[in-house]
Amino acid sequence: MDISEIFENAFYLLALLNPASKIMFLAAYEPKLTSKQNFELSWKSSAAAFVILTLLAIAGHFILSRIFRVELYSLQITGGLVVFVIGWAAVNEGKFVKKQNQENQNTITDISLVPLAAPLIAGPGMIAAAIASSVAEGVLFTTLSLAIAIFINFLLMVCAAGINRFLTQTHMLGPLIRLTGLVISAVAMQMIITGIKTCFKLS
Repeated sequence: MDISEIFENAFYLLALLNPASKIMFLAAYEPKLTSKQNFELSWKSSAAAFVILTLLAIAGHFILSRIFRVELYSLQITGGLVVFVIGWAAVNEGKFVKKQNQENQNTITDISLVPLAAPLIAGPGMIAAAIASSVAEGVLFTTLSLAIAIFINFLLMVCAAGINRFLTQTHMLGPLIRLTGLVISAVAMQMIITGIKTCFKLS
């Protein structure tokens, strides 16, 4: 197993994870999060998403093909379309998420599971990529790649307030979001193209 290939796949998954959307979510959350709350949200959502994606990497292809009769290329195309819409909206609007207004009774655990762990971290694009990677490269390869990508995303989430403040003060937030949206759209389009190619090969 080539460690460089694991890191390459991890950074590909990191692009799909879209850390900018999590940073914006946490920075814009109302009422404002304390550093302790932000850390708790970050690690709980990251751990939950890792478990979800790892389980799907292990059993997702079997569940899709044997139970739901869904081919992997269908998931790639659908997941790519969903991610493309998110990325294209960021290019046009300069934002990934709208300001959140949550009621005080929502606990940190509630928020860390929904919407942070799923669908913001373990979204359709990540699920499709995790299953596809597991089929092509194996479960261990995919699990290590997921661990690296989610850990980097976790570190960025912990620093969300500081990153958002710096980017806002330097007027880099809008351009960076649009650039990230463009990259995400390109990655999504590649997922769609790969799914279409696979579909025609199997036809």
